[in-house]
This record gives sequence, C-alpha cells and structure tokens, in this order.
Amino acid sequence: MRQPFYLTGGEAAALSLDALGLDTVPREGLTLTPEARDTVTEWNISALADRVAWLTLSDVDALPPVARRALLRAQVRHGRGNVPLGRAFPGLGLPPGRFLWRPEQLTAGVLARVVAASGVPCQRAEVPPDVWRAAQEVLPGVRALAGTFPQGSAGNCFGTVMGAAGVPGAAAEWMQREPFEAFLQERTRPGGRDGQPGTVLLWRSRDGLAQHAAVTLGGGWALHKAAQTWWTPRVVLPVPTLIRASRSVGWRLSRRSLR
Repeated sequence: MRQPFYLTGGEAAALSLDALGLDTVPREGLTLTPEARDTVTEWNISALADRVAWLTLSDVDALPPVARRALLRAQVRHGRGNVPLGRAFPGLGLPPGRFLWRPEQLTAGVLARVVAASGVPCQRAEVPPDVWRAAQEVLPGVRALAGTFPQGSAGNCFGTVMGAAGVPGAAAEWMQREPFEAFLQERTRPGGRDGQPGTVLLWRSRDGLAQHAAVTLGGGWALHKAAQTWWTPRVVLPVPTLIRASRSVGWRLSRRSLR
C-alpha cells in the first residue's frame, strides 16, 4: 500500500528518486481520505514541502540507507505524522531511529499503547452512579459515548457535545461550526456551572470562531473529544483536568447551559 511522503523539489532531487523510477507529483490538489489525512497529520505539514512521493514500504526499503534516513528525517522536519522513533518501543526489535510501521507490527497491544500515549486516559469508571443518573436527564447520549471511538475520522468535539445532548447521529459526524452554532442558539443559554450537568464549555479564538467544546456531567466531571483524529477517544475527565488539557494560546473559555 502506498503512502505519501512530503518533500521540497530540492530534497526530491537530492534523494535521486527519479533515477530509481520513483517520481514525485505536485502537492497542490492532493486528495486524501479523512483517515489518511489524520494519520499523516496533513494539516500540520509545511507549505514548503510542495512535492509528494507516493511510495510503498518496499520502495522505501529499496532506497540506499543514507537516502532512506534522509527521507524519514524530511518527513519529521516538514511535520508529517506517523514516523515514530524505534527507541520509544523497546522490546519490539525496532531500529532506534525513525521508522515506518508495518502491518505485522501493529498488534492490538501496540495500537493500544500508541492510542494511550496521545492523551489523558478516560476516567468514566470513577464517575459515581448518581452522577450518571442525574446527567442522563439532560444528556441522554452521554454515557453511551463515554470512552468510545467514532468510526474512523468521522467524529469531533462539536458532534460529541451534540450527541451527548441527544442529537441523533451527531456524534458520528465531523460536525462543522455552522450546525454547532445553530445547536448552541437553539438548545443553550449563556452561563452555567461546572458542578452541574449540561454546562457546555466553549473555547473561542480571538476572531470569535468556536475551536473546542466539552460538556459537564455534574459532580465535577466532563466529557470531550480532544481532537478530530481517528485515534482520539471521547473521554470523561475531572473538569479542571479537562480545562487544563484544552488550553491554547489565544482561546477564551465561556460557558452555556443546556435548556
């Protein structure tokens, strides 16, 4: 299976990919599936990397060792994801430097470790039964979502809040700002308290755009999906922990109550 490798024209020439029959194509117009986009963190890749080489693992293996290491270093330099360090996975017999995962290496245990390393573990098991019961009255979908993953890259924080509030199908969508803002206008009012169920925690950037959202369960607990990526679960955390994890420069936190 081919995967994209991002390079400048100069880097592609230095690697002599064309001499090996491995052409590059312009990055402009590149189309990836949502899952592939997340896997390589396409949104994070430098604009300077304007060429793409579509290579299989066999193509990469066939490169001279110096060229192979330079290719992988270039991916890290440009911001491409999924180029881990072997030394971070002792016991798997991996090279200590940058490498590419192979299907046989991605066992259930390894995948669980990769996913767990990307965020704060869900603490849904710590939520008292009476908190769940009270939350269910205003958040009928919340318990079913806690600790789960959406199918592929379909879900995000906005859809998670809407799904927890009982909007059918919302949690399974990559929810855009427009329907989320309509939901806020129709289903919430300004204000709210972190200790009560149904307070929407809303982060906006300086331009007023909604950037992130979570919702409280009551009793000091809240639910959110920290990122839109396929490996990011919907987690329950103590409200202060969730707020700290969601801070970003230029974002301002406000609160709205479900009605």
